[in-house]
Order: sequence, then structure tokens, then C-alpha cells
Amino acid sequence: MSQEPKLTLLFDGGCPLCQREVSFLRSRDSLSKIAFVDIDSSSYNPDLYRGISYKEAMGRIHAIRASGEILKDVQVFREAYQLVGLGWVYAPTSWPLLGGLINELYKFWTHWRLPFTLRPSLEQLCKQRERDMEL
Repeated sequence: MSQEPKLTLLFDGGCPLCQREVSFLRSRDSLSKIAFVDIDSSSYNPDLYRGISYKEAMGRIHAIRASGEILKDVQVFREAYQLVGLGWVYAPTSWPLLGGLINELYKFWTHWRLPFTLRPSLEQLCKQRERDMEL
């Protein structure tokens, strides 16, 4: 009997670092508590994922709890790691001082993720996706 996942994690399948993270989480998710959705896939449909657009999802990581609550940024990793039994890894990100610092570092990362992984800018990716969807 299949159980609904507790978390649906939206990830960029075109990002090698994101692929590595998802691969690790999948390997630890023996009870299938997390569903993984590749937003870089041409079949990604925001209507199926609480209206989270391609641009929004590419700009920062999102996940959706089974309750429908949308999670963003470091909160996504905290939840995902908790579900695979490694909550202690991200537990310090909820501490007042360290959590604030980690959140700022994550904002920096989201700004530089695409250039760091040698990908086009977010604007270029969105334009290319629009062109691809018109075909």
C-alpha cells in the first residue's frame, strides 16, 4: 500500500549540485517520505504544485508538505533531512544566531548558484523555457 509523501521537494534537475543532493536524499529515504519533482523538466506544471512557477522554483528551493504548506530555503533542507533520519545535520540552522547567518548564506548561494554551476542566468533560463513551451 503506497502512502502519500510527507514532503514534495522541487529541485533543479539541470543543476549538478542539486542532483547530487537529491540523489543522497533518495538513497536515505527508504520509506518514500519525500517526492522529488524536477522543475527543469519540460513536464513541470506549476498548477500541480501550489502554483509555484518555474522562475520562483529556480530562484530558491521550495517544498510542499502533505498539508499543503509551502516551505522555502533552508527550511526545506531542515524538513527533508528530518524525514530521512538526519535532522541533527540541519538542527543548528534553527538556532537564533546561527540560523540567521545560515539564512543569509543561503541567500548568497541562491544568487550565485547558476553562475557557479556554469548555467545561464535565471532570466535566460526563463526565456528559453518560454520558447521551448511554445514549440
